[in-house]
Amino acid sequence: MATVEERLKILKMIEEGKISAEDGARLLAALSEGRKTPRRPPMRPPVGKPRWVRIRVTDTATGKSKATVNLPVGLVDAGFNIAARYAPGIAFDELLEAIQSGIEGKIIDVVDEIDGEHVEIFVE
Repeated sequence: MATVEERLKILKMIEEGKISAEDGARLLAALSEGRKTPRRPPMRPPVGKPRWVRIRVTDTATGKSKATVNLPVGLVDAGFNIAARYAPGIAFDELLEAIQSGIEGKIIDVVDEIDGEHVEIFVE
């Protein structure tokens, strides 16, 4: 968003007749547009690169699958943004960079002794 001083300067120019009201409106709109933070474009894997992130959670006592999730790589960015809120200690940026660089195979293999869960994350 534009600063108050910049906006006042444009309004003063309109008041003094240096620019028209329409030109002032365009300048104010351009200021607002120019201040927006650019969003990172959605991740699109190149041809031949991994296309799926597979998450598998199994019960360590029984060996049975508790959850299996398959995500297209394009949704991983959004998923990591959400997950980062709930697990601040995990370096999701590094994982995302690895996935974008084309890494394949198992990227996470964790056993939670307390909950009796084995979590595996694969990129295929």
